[in-house]
Amino acid sequence: MPSTVAASVCPHDCPSTCALSVEVVDGVRIGAVRGAADNSYTAGVICTKVSRYAERIHHPDRLTRPLLRTGPRGSGQFRCISWNEALDRIADRFGHDAAAFGSEAVWPFYFAGTMGLVQRDGINRLRHVMRYSRQKLTICTSLPEIGWIAGAGQARGADPREMARSDLIVVWGGNPVSTQVNVMTHIARARKERGATLVVIDPYRSPTAAVADIHLAPRPGTDAALACAVMHVAFRDGYADRDYMRAYTDCPDRLEAHLRDRGPAWAAGVTGLPVERIESFAALYGRTQRSFIRIGYGFARSRNGAAAMHAVSCLPAVTGAWKHEGGGALWSNRGMYGINKMLIEGLDSVDTTIRVLDMSRIGSVLTGDRTELGDGPPVTAMLIQNQNPLDVCPDSNRVRRGFSRDDLFVATHEQFMTETAKWSDIVLPATMFLEHDDLYQAGGHSHLQIGRKLIEPPGECRSNHEVLQGLAKRLGARHAGFEMTAMEIVDATLRASGYPGADELLARRWLDAMPPFGKAHFLDGFPTPDKRFHFAPDWRALGDQHGVMPPLPDQMDNVESAHPDAPFRLMTSPARSFLNTSFTEMAYTRKREGRPTVLMHPADARRCGITEGGKVRLGNVRGEVVLHASLSEGQQEGVLVAESVWPSDAFEGGIGINALTSDDPGPPWGGAVFHDTAVWLRAEAAEVPLAAE
Repeated sequence: MPSTVAASVCPHDCPSTCALSVEVVDGVRIGAVRGAADNSYTAGVICTKVSRYAERIHHPDRLTRPLLRTGPRGSGQFRCISWNEALDRIADRFGHDAAAFGSEAVWPFYFAGTMGLVQRDGINRLRHVMRYSRQKLTICTSLPEIGWIAGAGQARGADPREMARSDLIVVWGGNPVSTQVNVMTHIARARKERGATLVVIDPYRSPTAAVADIHLAPRPGTDAALACAVMHVAFRDGYADRDYMRAYTDCPDRLEAHLRDRGPAWAAGVTGLPVERIESFAALYGRTQRSFIRIGYGFARSRNGAAAMHAVSCLPAVTGAWKHEGGGALWSNRGMYGINKMLIEGLDSVDTTIRVLDMSRIGSVLTGDRTELGDGPPVTAMLIQNQNPLDVCPDSNRVRRGFSRDDLFVATHEQFMTETAKWSDIVLPATMFLEHDDLYQAGGHSHLQIGRKLIEPPGECRSNHEVLQGLAKRLGARHAGFEMTAMEIVDATLRASGYPGADELLARRWLDAMPPFGKAHFLDGFPTPDKRFHFAPDWRALGDQHGVMPPLPDQMDNVESAHPDAPFRLMTSPARSFLNTSFTEMAYTRKREGRPTVLMHPADARRCGITEGGKVRLGNVRGEVVLHASLSEGQQEGVLVAESVWPSDAFEGGIGINALTSDDPGPPWGGAVFHDTAVWLRAEAAEVPLAAE
């Protein structure tokens, strides 16, 4: 059979969700994977990770048969069992625990290991029909989304392709060179064709900051102060568009009065940036009409993240940049599509009296924290799909203690033997995206796409949807979605959402859902009750911790501050070759990343007696980890950066970086605070071999 090229969609990253052209060799293997050249956002460009996907999908270490644990938790000792035995065991345990303790004792746990709507979110259908504990999705988007919605009203913004027609692009809290390569494609066009300026605001010299025209490196958690100073200068120096604000915002006069004592000198004391650099950036932004802020997730992974996101999102409303093509801002367009997920998630079966457990606080949940469990039973049984909580979730030592419970039963559906899989009772082999059907939307662009099954999976791998169907049958869970194929669900969901059916979308390859310029730029009003951007948000409507939120954009001093016992601030930023713990199983990605490393300022290294490549130990009240030092002047003194989520087994002692991060929920609604961590650091003595006797 000759090789063919088929269309597909990358499932690994919600902002990009790249359109792909995939070579299928002899109908059974994957060859070259390329970006779709005729897609106006992907534009033929994809990351190296996915371009080498054949190495991942055909990896010899893939799980291919169901496994039953035979040794201690975490030992990796398993024996093969049949699918029938595996599903019977899971269903029997779920049924037993629901009968003995109540249905809330079972907690299906998932997140975004795939961005496909059917294979990712279908687990909720089982949850709702069976009245299992619900899940609060806080690990990634909740803090930035609430901060954006607080002002703009909905999670959508300007067309990202407009960056190619901008004169100033501000990448704030993102590192697209490593995490959203398509963003750089459109930025490169603007720099080449318009002479646009690229400003990157990030506490360290990320790969994106390294190629920027201007890099501002504030202290972690101080972005709101910088945003307030930029708005102060706009009002002070005549860059504020008062006509725009009168027509489109709620209280510009209150905002101006509020910002009078929040100028560059004040912000310099908070951020650590020189006054003149703040003044210069504020003037550049203020005088440039086609100014596009591409907002990332980074600065919002902090206890003050929602407030910081709101402050940054206020900038184009003050200057009126929304009026101009190539102007405005974008965090995510995820709220644009209007997908009806009733069938996918079983929303017609939701019982709102069932408790909701915070996924970012899984360690607290599993160790019996009553602030999470409420009056309900302990969680005694779990099904995990699309997630690796033992490595990825905060306060991982606590997570591990929870997984160590003798009374906890865990079934994990996975592609490789992750840390979570090692600590599970049953491990089920999972398909990859080219081995099943699914529907995809995007956060960073506007295309709706279907990814078809292109090859058969290896061994006995089954899709998430197939696993849920098997469990539903055994548990007596009745819902139309369990009786349909994945593609039938895709087709019905599209039609229920007002889109063409699956056949038409497949023929078109993608559907561009971007609204017209006026709507995308909110020129017909913002999607808020009064159709205005809110400088003064109604935080009460956005979370039960609303009382601590600032009434107007402001620096919120609730971060985990450095102190004598933990004098450094640590960020755990993404690595270029990994995506959380996905792709860490690949030899070439591990070789490219080297080893677990912490970036630190040379002045800090000298004070601590640390040299380049030296072994260091980081710690705080939650745990300790050992890494190697890499010296860099790209961040302020006192700031440490550990890139990537290396698997725990890559660290000396088998303890990964999230042993240090806190599971404290960020207000007002909750959210993981991965970049808001205080630690101590010391040189770790090198081992000296004993002399031979």
